[in-house]
Amino acid sequence: PHTSVLYIAPGNGGTSGLGTNVPVAPTDVQGLLATARERKVGLTVVGPESALETGVVDAFQRAGVPIFGPSKAAACIETSKAFAKEIMLRNHVPTAQGMAFDSYEEARRFLEGHDGPIVVKADGLAAGKGVTIAMSRAEAIASLDLFMKQRVFGDAGSRVVLEEFMVGREVSVFAFTDGSRISPLVAACDYKRALDDDQGPNTGGMGSYSPPEFWDAELAREAEQRIFRPVIDALAREGRPYRGVLYGGLMLTRSGLKVVEFNARLGDPETQVVLPRLKSDLVEIAQAVSQGDLSKTAVVWDDTACVGVVMASQGYPDSYTTGYPIRGLEAAKAKGEALVFHAGTRADGEAVATSGGRVLTVVGQAPTLAEARARAYAAVQSIHFENAYFRKDIALRAIGRVS
Repeated sequence: PHTSVLYIAPGNGGTSGLGTNVPVAPTDVQGLLATARERKVGLTVVGPESALETGVVDAFQRAGVPIFGPSKAAACIETSKAFAKEIMLRNHVPTAQGMAFDSYEEARRFLEGHDGPIVVKADGLAAGKGVTIAMSRAEAIASLDLFMKQRVFGDAGSRVVLEEFMVGREVSVFAFTDGSRISPLVAACDYKRALDDDQGPNTGGMGSYSPPEFWDAELAREAEQRIFRPVIDALAREGRPYRGVLYGGLMLTRSGLKVVEFNARLGDPETQVVLPRLKSDLVEIAQAVSQGDLSKTAVVWDDTACVGVVMASQGYPDSYTTGYPIRGLEAAKAKGEALVFHAGTRADGEAVATSGGRVLTVVGQAPTLAEARARAYAAVQSIHFENAYFRKDIALRAIGRVS
């Protein structure tokens, strides 16, 4: 009810039907600020991590233009894996043991003395792909070579974090925070591997569901008290108060929850299965957070189950072809409780065409995970574009565990 006009920069084939797409890049800070001023925008919401790293929030705040998202300094919790590791270890937040290396030779020497699985992470932003779970020393060294010598992720891989391999269930946990107050947590599970049964390369996400079948009030308390509260307090003490959505990528191990990584925003595709469960007004929450006072509004999540299936271009996350018409979008939305979120799409006259690797996320909503999953996949079957592919096992094991 608070929103009558919506601008999206740069937008896609889906957002063009909801508001006005504005041809400004997410990293064009001055262009975004000028657009907000010219169009008298009352609130700007930051989505991509690349925009946070450029300091768009800082620029808007200096100009007195309302914006929702963490400052560049606070967003370091995502944009630098080494910073995140240091702040967690200093504040006794449970996480995998790890070390940062600026030197290829030193990192290589460390690996030469290490047996067994190890995780190799690019320090900076790599579109969710800068992590290798190396099951052997040779694989770890090969990954190190790709990151630090071949620079497949540019400067993001000039520094790496080598981290212990953890075993357990992964879960994505989210909280709104104004820098001190924390909203009730909400959780989801996502699927990073490109192919069924968690095979293939890492991607930015091939699907997700919420709520996880194993998530309960006790785990939520543990996550808040041992992870979210100490991290948010530590950032405030260091003069970089965190305002926005904090996303903890956690692992449920035999010794409890441990942090795998943090994101400084709502994740993708988790956003699409989490926000449909929000009963409160998102604009009111974003305004309260941006003003530094979350006490002004309530954050309430409902029990609806959501399952999201990503439809991607064949070849993603590596090379793929775009420009194919997408058919069946309206039919999919008519399949009962199905939401279709656009990612790599563009408006092509009256039609919509593919423009990226992850093209769409199709979300089913229902009282149970099983029903939500059935609705999502029924809607997926209605959508067609050349070279489309998707995982067929999203939420499948979760349903088996529940039943």
